[in-house]
Amino acid sequence: FCSLLNTGDNPSATIFPSCILTPATMSALPDTEQIRDALRKVADPEVGANIVDLGLVYRIEVSAQGVLIEMTMTSPACPMGDLILDDAYAELERILPVDCQPEIRVVWEPPWHPSMMSEKCKLRLGWQEEGAA
Repeated sequence: FCSLLNTGDNPSATIFPSCILTPATMSALPDTEQIRDALRKVADPEVGANIVDLGLVYRIEVSAQGVLIEMTMTSPACPMGDLILDDAYAELERILPVDCQPEIRVVWEPPWHPSMMSEKCKLRLGWQEEGAA
């Protein structure tokens, strides 16, 4: 499983990237489900599952200030973190207006746990809840 270095001193601050949002741009922004669908195309290469089904995406916020994604990695020390972020930015670039640069913030609270995976992902990876037979 993968991780990335901490990205900021104040993970609770809501700071959006520079984004020139006109009324036309705002109406062209995808909704949270469209963004979630785009992020499903981003896989953790060590696990072979997408970051949404792995439960790594904690928050998607679309507003007049822009697009904010809060996500985590499966652990704080993996060399694949940069690749995962690059792939996420690339998928978002495909669906966002050209003048809107999203912010992806890596957070460590709550810590990721396999129980955060979708049921489909748990079955595919053979993971069972503790105490389940």
